[in-house]
Amino acid sequence: MGAVSETIVREYFELHEFLVRQHRKHVGQTRRGEEDDIDFFVLNPHPQERPSPLPFVLGSADLAFVSRAIVVVKGWHTQTFGQSQLTHSPAIFKFVEPKVFQQAARAFGQDSSPLKILVVPALPHEATAQQQSIGLLRSKGIDAVIPFRTMLSDLVNRTETNRNYQKSDLLQLIRILKNYDFFKEPQLELFKTKRPKKRATPSKTTNEHE
Repeated sequence: MGAVSETIVREYFELHEFLVRQHRKHVGQTRRGEEDDIDFFVLNPHPQERPSPLPFVLGSADLAFVSRAIVVVKGWHTQTFGQSQLTHSPAIFKFVEPKVFQQAARAFGQDSSPLKILVVPALPHEATAQQQSIGLLRSKGIDAVIPFRTMLSDLVNRTETNRNYQKSDLLQLIRILKNYDFFKEPQLELFKTKRPKKRATPSKTTNEHE
């Protein structure tokens, strides 16, 4: 699952014209390496200036204002990143530790200050629980998160059925699925009219008078 999740993240950033470098191709025998939890370095060649701070939960439109970032992918797709999950998974925050982060940031040069982005399956839907998770992530040094749903939705919407994506297995698979109508357009679903409910007709009883 790790390779699939990383492929989704790479394709997403490349779709938005980022230069993407994977931290390392091999997998070590142990997970004790200081930088093992870092997956990608991403660089935006033409970042735009934003008058206000970026939101913590990034959408696709926000990427234009990201100049460079260290990205960590947590493809635990059956889990929600609630406060309990985050509290009992301290390894998630290993890449923001000063020594690890400083070594990784050298990939962008000595004077760089890349964002620390965590790619997560989902945050809690309930507002209070979501804010608690965001507060905990911020307190640990995470600058922003991107949900997998945001990435997948963007990849599906921007993949065209009349193009041959032979350089990308992921985009080619999405294209084939779209061609066979396995994806429905959400914007069209919003405007579908609901069928009126049929009124229940009273059943006749044997004792009914003529």
